[in-house]
Amino acid sequence: METVTTRELTCIGCPMGCPLTVTMEAGEVISVTGNTCKRGDIYARKEVTNPTRIVTSTVRVTGGDADMVSVKTKEDIPKGKIFECVKALKTVEVSAPVHIGDVLLEDVAGTGVDIVATKNVGTKS
Repeated sequence: METVTTRELTCIGCPMGCPLTVTMEAGEVISVTGNTCKRGDIYARKEVTNPTRIVTSTVRVTGGDADMVSVKTKEDIPKGKIFECVKALKTVEVSAPVHIGDVLLEDVAGTGVDIVATKNVGTKS
C-alpha cells in the first residue's frame, strides 16, 4: 500500500502568496488546495515534481565602463543544476561592449539554457 504524503508550500505565482497543500501518492500529485488561481495549481505541481529556478548572477567584463555585468538564465533550469551553473559563471569573462540580451554563455551546465546579459556595459572612454 502506497503512503499518501502532503507538502506545504507558499505560492510564488503572483503577489498573493497563497498557502498551498499538495497531496501526493506514489510520486504523483493527487490534489492541490489553497490556491486562489490556476497559477497556484501549476506552480505546486511543478515544484513538487520538477522544481526549477531562474538564476541571476554577474560575470566579469574587460575593457568596459563597469567591471561586472548582471546576467540571468534565459529560462528556468532544474533546481539541482543551480550550483553547477553558478560555478560555470565564475570562469566567464566577456569583452565590452555588452548589450542587454547578449548571450554570454550557451547551454550552461548542460541544461540547454543560455546565460544572457541583463544590463548594458559600454567600453572605457
